[in-house]
Amino acid sequence: QVSVAESGGGLVQTGGSLRLSCTISGVTFADYTMGWFRQAPGKDREGVACMMWTGNTITYHDSVEGRFTISRDNAKNMLYLQMDSLKPEDTAMYHCAVDSFPHSYCSALRSDSGTWGQGTQVTVSS
Repeated sequence: QVSVAESGGGLVQTGGSLRLSCTISGVTFADYTMGWFRQAPGKDREGVACMMWTGNTITYHDSVEGRFTISRDNAKNMLYLQMDSLKPEDTAMYHCAVDSFPHSYCSALRSDSGTWGQGTQVTVSS
C-alpha cells in the first residue's frame, strides 16, 4: 500500500522561505514520477512542480518558476520542495503526489490521479 505524508508547512512573511518534505513508501521510489500540487480556498488544485522518475526532467508552474525548487533523495524515499521569495498568493494547502504507475511522464501526474498525502498548509503573510 502506498503511503504519502507531507511536512514542513507553516506561517512565513512575504519574501521568506520554507522547505516542504514528503515521505513516500510502498513503491520502488526511484521508479516513480512525483510532484507537488496546491489548492487555495475557492480555487482549483494546480500543479506546482513535478520531477520525472529519471530525475532529469522537471516542470514548474509559471508562477513559481525561479522561486521554487523540487528535489528528491532516492536513498531516503524523500521528495522536497524548497520555496523561496514567497508571496501571499502562494498561500495554499500543498500536497505531495506520486503517480500510479512507474516510469511515467510528468504529464501523467494530474490533480485527479496518483496517490496523495493529506497536505501541509503554507500561509504567507503580507
